[in-house]
Amino acid sequence: MERNATSKIVFFSILTAICLAVQLSPRPPNVEFTSLFTFIVGFIYGSFTGMLFGGFVMFVNGFFSPWGFAGLNMPFQMIGMALIGLAGGVYQRFSKGYTSISFCFEAAVLGAFFTTLYDLITNLGVAFQSALVGTPLDLAVLTALAYGTPLSLIHVASNTAVFGIALLPLIKAVNNVMAVKKLG
Repeated sequence: MERNATSKIVFFSILTAICLAVQLSPRPPNVEFTSLFTFIVGFIYGSFTGMLFGGFVMFVNGFFSPWGFAGLNMPFQMIGMALIGLAGGVYQRFSKGYTSISFCFEAAVLGAFFTTLYDLITNLGVAFQSALVGTPLDLAVLTALAYGTPLSLIHVASNTAVFGIALLPLIKAVNNVMAVKKLG
């Protein structure tokens, strides 16, 4: 195995461990960093790798979450997080660079948008579960969205701040570490 592939595997392993440690640690509900790390992986290594990373982390989290087993909602969580990894890769292709303050504002908006999309997907997963046990679909969707909205507001607000503040420094740090590995 070449050194670059080994560095990539080590990097993914570390980020996966960090994501799962944060997911399993006591914290306010819906305050997380998995979205940020997934977006970064997509941004640095491309959409496919970001999707793979996001889906894998949510797969593992689905079994070990302190909120309990994700059950039938796990595929919805995996799809939602994979979309965030996809977005990181797409954004990297179209961004005008990541050295300006405008990047931080763009990152905050992207964090808000993709967190909203993730929450909508996972709330529809909850509605799907309810519909499977006999709740009429329209009532299941309305109930899931109503119960999910307060937590979604927290999630969107926290990810807006996290993306706006932390994305730029983390991308620069990861690029510096990976550049050192390429030279060494």
